[in-house]
Amino acid sequence: MKLGKNNLKVNKQYKVKAIMAVLLFGGFLSLFNETILNVAFAKLMTEMSITATTVQWLSTGYMLVVGILVPVTAFLIHTFTTRQLFLSAMILFLLGTVMAVLSASFATLLISRMIQATGTGMLVPIMMNTALSVSAPEKRGSTMGLCVCAILMGPAFGPIASGTLLQFFHWHSLFIVLIPFALISIIGGLLFLENVSTITKPKIDYLSIVLSTVGLAGIIYGISSINDASANNSVVVASFAAGIVGLIFFTKRQLLLNEPMLELRAFKRPMFSLCIILIIITQMVLFSMNVLLPLLLQNGLNTSPLTAALVLLPSVLISGLTTPIAGKVFDRVGGKKLVPFGFLVVCIFMWFLSRIEVSTTMLTISILYCFVGFGASLIILSSQTTALNQLSNENQADGIAITSTSMQIAAAFGSTLFIGLMSSGQNNFFNNANNVSSHENKIRALYSGFRYSMTVAVIIIVVGLTLSLFLRHEIKK
Repeated sequence: MKLGKNNLKVNKQYKVKAIMAVLLFGGFLSLFNETILNVAFAKLMTEMSITATTVQWLSTGYMLVVGILVPVTAFLIHTFTTRQLFLSAMILFLLGTVMAVLSASFATLLISRMIQATGTGMLVPIMMNTALSVSAPEKRGSTMGLCVCAILMGPAFGPIASGTLLQFFHWHSLFIVLIPFALISIIGGLLFLENVSTITKPKIDYLSIVLSTVGLAGIIYGISSINDASANNSVVVASFAAGIVGLIFFTKRQLLLNEPMLELRAFKRPMFSLCIILIIITQMVLFSMNVLLPLLLQNGLNTSPLTAALVLLPSVLISGLTTPIAGKVFDRVGGKKLVPFGFLVVCIFMWFLSRIEVSTTMLTISILYCFVGFGASLIILSSQTTALNQLSNENQADGIAITSTSMQIAAAFGSTLFIGLMSSGQNNFFNNANNVSSHENKIRALYSGFRYSMTVAVIIIVVGLTLSLFLRHEIKK
């Protein structure tokens, strides 16, 4: 009898590990795909005779679809089984990938990317919600550590893999290599996934979906277009205004509905709201660093895109490898200690980055960024887990949707803000320079702009550090 119980326990552990493996692989693959095309933009512009503004839509359009789908997924998780949702998301991802392989024009490639994004927008919330559902409450930190590891490492490996492939093959190869991995993920889902979510079949509120789509699309597009010199200012303002109005009406409607599409009452919990603010602050800075540092390395030190990606790689590896360990530490000490410590680490090394000069080596920049990535991973892991621990098990999907959507908006706002600050810093340098057209002054202006943007980032991180001191112990379920 005792042996039978032990076998049952082993079988249960095996199933949980198999489910986690499938989820993490699918989540990593979708996020890896999110950045895989960025390095190919220059080649696409030449081959398809398109401008930088046009090719950027391959990234902006992807971000728009993901941002729109994430809150809708909270509703879908309560409507369909885990296996149905995961397989649907992976099939959409595979369909978009195959279409991208066959694409011969910008329009078809853009449509293919947006279909891929439909799968990605669902996969990350499904991964996190299911992972938390199959893990014990006292091990949520460890589980979130694995999820955050996939979230951090997926997008970081995209440019490195694509930069390597583009040295030898056509850009279509970037999508060809994804097909077998997508098929493996689908087969794994068929074999190992079980339904773990609570199916309540909430009533579909089409108006909520429309308001959510208008709100998020308007805000993300408006923010992303601020620094686009060719964008129509009136369109950008109208888009942003429509997004704000859409989200206001969406929020009011969710609070009135008996079965809301997204449970926004989670914000009534002070610790949940505080954690969302901390996540937004961290994501703003971290995402923008992944944009600004490659610009600095390529334009300031004349490195290739692949070299720039490799300079950032150690930070990603350290962050990815330490998050599972940090998750176990979180289970023991909680976020009250880890989050302020993470902010302190980021603050110190961001300050050093805000002081770099033209003479600063790539090795020094890489080491400094390693510490920034390490600290940021502690903040995101601990803040997300603490936020979700404030909610009941039934509202976990809503909490994940809120945190994921907040990160998408923070990424769009952060990159726009800091690129704008970098440009402003460059202009200030040129206003005081004697020879604006000299190559040396252009490089010095670039570094001056980078230091200016990083100084503002340090101030924002100090605000986050101050707020993190008000964190209380998370609620255990």
